[in-house]
Amino acid sequence: MAAPAKPIATTNEVIESAVIKAPLSFVWHFVKLLDFQKFWTAVNKADRIKGATADTDVIRWTFKDGSSVEVKQDEYSNLDNFITYSVINSEPELTYSGVVSTIRCWAITSGELEDSTFVRWTSKFASDADLGVIEDAKYKRREALKDLEVAAAKMFKEHGH
Repeated sequence: MAAPAKPIATTNEVIESAVIKAPLSFVWHFVKLLDFQKFWTAVNKADRIKGATADTDVIRWTFKDGSSVEVKQDEYSNLDNFITYSVINSEPELTYSGVVSTIRCWAITSGELEDSTFVRWTSKFASDADLGVIEDAKYKRREALKDLEVAAAKMFKEHGH
């Protein structure tokens, strides 16, 4: 008897976004691989991996559930406010062959949400990622964006706004 087929994902990309009611400078402050632990409540700690080359930033995120991922910064721009990173190692091992994620932030400069920040977090998974992986990623990014909003808003208020 053949094993049941895994649910097939209809897309290999997760796109989540949020409007955070804090200026870009307060949101962007947190968007560094080593600083994810400062906002994302699922991350217990973030450590720089020893032995990474000077021009390659590799960080290990250890999650509260005991799992960990090593992420490599592929691109970072303070001018265009984005970071792109890829998972290069995981404990337990990933069930798919890879994922590349980008977080991009834009200042909202007018209208009722003026001085807020639009944040878009995309993750492109290898074609062998199944539906469970895609759904899990969607909810984890939504939770992380809520955590980012709480952290940025708290910092904004602490600075007298």
